[in-house]
Amino acid sequence: MAKLYFNYSTMNAGKSTILLQASHNYRERGMETFLLTARLDTRAGNGRIASRIGIGENAETFDASDDLFAVIEARLSHGPCACIFIDEAQFLTKQQVWQLARAVDDLKIPVMCYGLRVDFRGELFPGSAALLALADEMREVRTICHCGKKASMVVRRGPDGTALREGAQVQVGGNETYVSLCRRHWRKEMGDTQTR
Repeated sequence: MAKLYFNYSTMNAGKSTILLQASHNYRERGMETFLLTARLDTRAGNGRIASRIGIGENAETFDASDDLFAVIEARLSHGPCACIFIDEAQFLTKQQVWQLARAVDDLKIPVMCYGLRVDFRGELFPGSAALLALADEMREVRTICHCGKKASMVVRRGPDGTALREGAQVQVGGNETYVSLCRRHWRKEMGDTQTR
């Protein structure tokens, strides 16, 4: 039975690596997959999903204006596809998550989404909030803070290296911009020593 999956974490947990490995496993068994990634994230090149460990694949891209049900339906009209993989799923809109749910239900194809849960301010991304509400199955991909505890938060660093407290929710970046931390160390970086 097809399901909508949400694999979430903070930065540098290996989400893209896991996505690429899962897609490879399907292809190794002779099954086609369809990869999508956010158009605005060009760190690995336009239309490319890449991992920090050096593996990558070409992918179709999406932005907020795309109807993902129609995109998936068009892909399926060209031949069999065993699974849809979506990287940078935090950039999906709420409407697009509903479109993915429709694809699972009506087109009977599994959709596996990989993305961040929260932004540098500790707030849910709209796409992640919708996935947390609608996904059939969820899995946390874990990484660790410098103290050894599970990292569940991320800080965005400014040019001077200090943690930013304000700014646009979306700013594409990697290790030069973001650091994954446990909640306690995130609170310390954000200057919050009191319970919110």
